[in-house]
Amino acid sequence: MTTPETVGSFTAVGYFFATQLNRVTGVPIGLVNNAWGGSTADAWIRREVYDADPELAGEREKWRALEENYSYEKLLQAWKEKVKQAKAAKKAPPRMPRNQMTGKHRPGNLYAGKLHPLIPYAIKGAIWYQGESNSTRAFQYRHVFSKMIAHWREEWGQGDFPFYWSQLADFRDEVAMPSDSAWAELREAQTMALSLPNTGQAVIHDIGEGRDIHPRDKENVARRLARLALANDYAIDIVSKSPSLESAAFKKNKAILTIRDIGSHLYSFDTKELIGFELAGKDQVWHKATGKIIGENSIHLESPQVAEPVAARYAWADNPVANVMNWEGLPLTSFRTASWPRSTEANESE
Repeated sequence: MTTPETVGSFTAVGYFFATQLNRVTGVPIGLVNNAWGGSTADAWIRREVYDADPELAGEREKWRALEENYSYEKLLQAWKEKVKQAKAAKKAPPRMPRNQMTGKHRPGNLYAGKLHPLIPYAIKGAIWYQGESNSTRAFQYRHVFSKMIAHWREEWGQGDFPFYWSQLADFRDEVAMPSDSAWAELREAQTMALSLPNTGQAVIHDIGEGRDIHPRDKENVARRLARLALANDYAIDIVSKSPSLESAAFKKNKAILTIRDIGSHLYSFDTKELIGFELAGKDQVWHKATGKIIGENSIHLESPQVAEPVAARYAWADNPVANVMNWEGLPLTSFRTASWPRSTEANESE
């Protein structure tokens, strides 16, 4: 039972998620907190399943090469020597090295230690808040994340139970000019997982903190996750999805975007000016764009630097400055229309 004495060590998102469901439904909600901060999605997949996936062979070979000559004892001995040297020189000692063989990034580790023991329990569904540690391999995450969800469902044997996640929040410095973004690519990979049945995504790129990878506003994160569960699993008539791109057309100097899941209507927060859109021509160089909401679900974009646009994108940054949402306060999902090479593709193991 939740009490002031016990809730402080529990997941804040999980607590507020359950509280919201309970307030609306009147049904007691039980949760299991099985989180591990800073983990990769790879660590939550059974190692045998991971090893058998040809798309993950390169990453697995990287770990095999590390395992072959890895000695944590040698690392500890070297660290102890450096600590002695630091003390002698009256300097701050180095941090104790982590054992990568038992750590939260190695494929299969957290599945074996934290997930597998829970699988006999019946569950209603899962909520997920992760992705930061996979951001350097964001392109591969589109496969790893979907693989993990399908794998969990197979392991539990309860069919396609609900699986809802928080997209990455905004983080790091805001940038003035268009640029590549690993975090935006990770958000793109998360959005692609919506192709799996019975899934949902809480878009939160408007409530993070540039200086803190763990934003303090957990309540609004939880409320957006709760909207998904209330609408999909408890048949509550509530707007639950963030608006997202349905289609894009390019005519002369304009991009015409069609937006789905607009709720009551689209809205630009704080200013009438639409902020966060960019256009590119055939040269693949991105420029800021101005836009207008036309009718119920269309946005028209232009940029004086792009005479003939062929691609558009929105909220494409680690910490995007963007202001389009529906009237219910759910932000427009970041997107890009171009299939040009992703900046993180070069980081994938081959």
